[in-house]
Amino acid sequence: MLSLQNTSIPEIIDGLPNISGWEAEVLSIVNNDAPVFLPTTNIKLEDVNAVFAIALHMHQPTIPAGSGGELISNLQYMFAHPQEGDNHNAGPFAYCYSRMGELIPELVNQGCNPRVMLDYSGNLLWGLRQMGRDDVLDNLKRITCDRTYQPYVEWLGTMWGHAVIPSTPIQDIKLHILAWQQYFAAIFGWEALARVKGFSPPEMHLPNHPDTLFQFIKALKECGYRWLLVQEHTVETIDGQSLIDKHLPHRLIARNSQGETISIIALIKTQGSDTKLVAQMQPYYEAKTLSKRQLGNVEIPPIVSQIGDGENGGVMMNEFPSAFKQAWWDMVNNGGGKSGIVGLCGTEYLELIEAAGCKVEDFPTCQPVGQHQIWQRVSPDSPQPEAVENAIQEIKQINSHFHVEGASWTNHISWVKGYENVLSPMYELSSVFHQKFDNLLLNDSVSSITKRADYRQALLHNLLLQTSCFRYWGQGAWTDYAREIYQRGKHFLTSI
Repeated sequence: MLSLQNTSIPEIIDGLPNISGWEAEVLSIVNNDAPVFLPTTNIKLEDVNAVFAIALHMHQPTIPAGSGGELISNLQYMFAHPQEGDNHNAGPFAYCYSRMGELIPELVNQGCNPRVMLDYSGNLLWGLRQMGRDDVLDNLKRITCDRTYQPYVEWLGTMWGHAVIPSTPIQDIKLHILAWQQYFAAIFGWEALARVKGFSPPEMHLPNHPDTLFQFIKALKECGYRWLLVQEHTVETIDGQSLIDKHLPHRLIARNSQGETISIIALIKTQGSDTKLVAQMQPYYEAKTLSKRQLGNVEIPPIVSQIGDGENGGVMMNEFPSAFKQAWWDMVNNGGGKSGIVGLCGTEYLELIEAAGCKVEDFPTCQPVGQHQIWQRVSPDSPQPEAVENAIQEIKQINSHFHVEGASWTNHISWVKGYENVLSPMYELSSVFHQKFDNLLLNDSVSSITKRADYRQALLHNLLLQTSCFRYWGQGAWTDYAREIYQRGKHFLTSI
């Protein structure tokens, strides 16, 4: 692994993002158990009463809207069309993508002890490079790769194309995860990728269909992830109740319709107006109201976890920098920034409590909301796919609110209902993609196929079509963008 970390891979190949071809190298790097933060952390757990962790989610979709219909970032389109909608925010958005590269060094140099977690979609990272915004990426590299600042920053992995997982074709979930990891390594290096251990699902959307959830967690673990962020109301206890203590890490249990089980650590993002809560540093002030509690045989500080868009809305754009600084200054004045109430990154927190003697098997367990109703009707110890499907249909007849579309932080929006004109082509393009390449991948060296230009081009269109924005923004221009990507992808695949 060390020899690989000293090499680099191209970021752009033939004008396309480098999202395939180095799968074996990615998996060899990410599947390691070495501690990430423990060797460098300046926090002693016994000095801490409570912890908070904040994450900033950043995304811009890729759209076929360049001057000649080229694939460009929506941010680039905003700069080119400032009179449309809220496109006048393009400049402030670009600054938001960059500003952590200034805020973290400033605070560290002032003697503060800041922490932040960053979640950038693959679309956004590629779009910034397409636009020539090397200034933004260089700012991010500073806090990612400079050993002076990297202990204060944690990157969270995500889906390359910002696809909401419950309605993503199951066979494509791992493709998104690997594509993001590879592209991240191309920008920031293998050593930076080796430190990415937490995962942030787009829109905080957690699958609740047993088979989709199982495949999602399986893919995460195969790709080296140790934990993921989940929203409080998207999970329940094993007996179907609300979580008893959302400020403790949980063990998310996934059981499929064949009776196989798998689990992963979940940090619980608390409910609320996400962006305003993060922008005003509410997690810090909430943590001030908490005190240590028992977990297994160990007393540990609880954790308040929160994520919000890092660029969206006036509060985040305008009020966040001063609120962010004020919170860390306040901590320096109350415990030197290293005791009492402190900010930590998610992996750092988990490594510290593990080093203190916490065992994962002592974490409270949870499952996606609504699954209790399924396992009431089907024996969880010996289920059958048909029995699970029958139970789902039976529950739907009794309870009109029940569905297996999953839950997200935008529960007033369905990512499925009314979007057949996007979903049907999306599933069709995925099917054609796999018909074209899966047998080749079985019979040949994987890298010899996935390094091919036609594979990368087809994969890019497949992943882009699954971007959530083509449904989030409703019918019209955005579904037209989806149709265009589908037609190009389909045409390309049929011409191979």
